[in-house]
Amino acid sequence: MKLKIIFMGTPEFAIPSLKILLNHGYRIMAVITAVDKPSGRGRIITASPVKRFALEHNIPVLQPKNLKNPDFLETLKSYKANLQVVVAFRMLPELVWSMPDLGTFNLHASLLPYYRGAAPINWVLMNGEKKTGLTTFFIKQEIDTGNIILQEEEPIRPEDDAGTLHDRLMMKGADLVLRTVKAIETGSYTLTKQEEVPGMMVAPKITREMCRIDWNQKQAEIYDFVRGLSPYPSAWTEVGDTVYKIFKVLPGERKILNGIGEFHSDNDDFL
Repeated sequence: MKLKIIFMGTPEFAIPSLKILLNHGYRIMAVITAVDKPSGRGRIITASPVKRFALEHNIPVLQPKNLKNPDFLETLKSYKANLQVVVAFRMLPELVWSMPDLGTFNLHASLLPYYRGAAPINWVLMNGEKKTGLTTFFIKQEIDTGNIILQEEEPIRPEDDAGTLHDRLMMKGADLVLRTVKAIETGSYTLTKQEEVPGMMVAPKITREMCRIDWNQKQAEIYDFVRGLSPYPSAWTEVGDTVYKIFKVLPGERKILNGIGEFHSDNDDFL
């Protein structure tokens, strides 16, 4: 069966996956991405990275505010796609993910069922894990719970932060997406049901208050917490009335003084 693919994604993380499919000759009927939003200090209306890439390659772009909108659903149906690929996009209603004959699969940046949720790259580092990975799975109604198609492990390096791990998983994820599409195209795959594991770690969306550093934690825990939030959304702490974003901490001896003790800063990038 000749594949006709709808690709869904928004941030930079999704671009290598879209690019590798194009480079291997797969037909991308359209891209679905987020609506343009204000960005930066000037609040300039900006297109998503995936939209910009799609337009550069003459791929039709759909930006529905409501994924259940009848006009959007009719337009999506008109492409007669038989496979949908999702990389870093929002939750889909069943009307969308059930539409193609071959299904809709998602790339998730963890070894499912561990670290289901919106921020797996941050949480594996914050929790001090030694390995993570990538999973492709067919979408069903409950988020990140569908049958697994392929997985690949990735070691976490001592020097990794969320930025370096993101970039490595982004590139390896593209390769896994390609392998998954080829497997679906040829029917050469075996599905694995996700088993519930008591007490397994999850990866919920991170709020600003979650990013406050607790200096009473152990040194190793603070180190993992900071690198797990660097460079985005960034850990922070207060010194007096000033809020400092902390992107890196160095391991070493740490003595707790009465109160806050002393601190030194160049008022730029060192505290």
